[in-house]
Amino acid sequence: MNKTKRKKINRIKIAIKSIKNYNFKWIINVTIITFILAIGMSIISEALLRNASIGIAFLVLIIIIFIGIVFDLIGIAVATADQRPFNAMASKRIKGAKEAIRLIQNAGPVSNFCNDVIGDIAGIISGAAGAIILIQISKIYKNIDTAIFSIILSAVVAALTVGGKAFGKEIALRKSKEIVFFVAKLLNWLSYKFKIGILPNNKKKKVNKKKGK
Repeated sequence: MNKTKRKKINRIKIAIKSIKNYNFKWIINVTIITFILAIGMSIISEALLRNASIGIAFLVLIIIIFIGIVFDLIGIAVATADQRPFNAMASKRIKGAKEAIRLIQNAGPVSNFCNDVIGDIAGIISGAAGAIILIQISKIYKNIDTAIFSIILSAVVAALTVGGKAFGKEIALRKSKEIVFFVAKLLNWLSYKFKIGILPNNKKKKVNKKKGK
């Protein structure tokens, strides 16, 4: 067998291994979670906006945009945070340190959920909320040019979203440790109060794999 054929076979083997290691379970779960969250957030936003005043409708729209920015910030912070300070904190049994380590160890799924799932849902719903606001304004102010107002509203939503995420990214990169630790302490509190285990324990997985062997 010549060298070129061996190289091709090795490439195929590497590709097969990468496919096997790919977390298909997470992909299925995130698709289901996105579907459920999108329905839930859409129902809530529509219920709040349907009979609300224009002022409250704008407030709800800003809150939706803010949620997207905050989760985007968390996703970036988790993806860029250093695990070593939390290892030292965990050795001292500081509350939230273990959760912080789990967040960083699961940086891929966590950042995917925060940046893509929540971020995209917030973006879609903010667009829908803008459309509802436009309908309400057209009913009240019948002489207004809805086409021009629609363009202005879309531009404002886009500017707030992009500008907010850019600002959030700067904070996340500079304060990744503090952000991750804050989220970790919140997860620790949820785990203690409601016995909710959101993040998987990678150590247990490794032990189970070794036992399986």
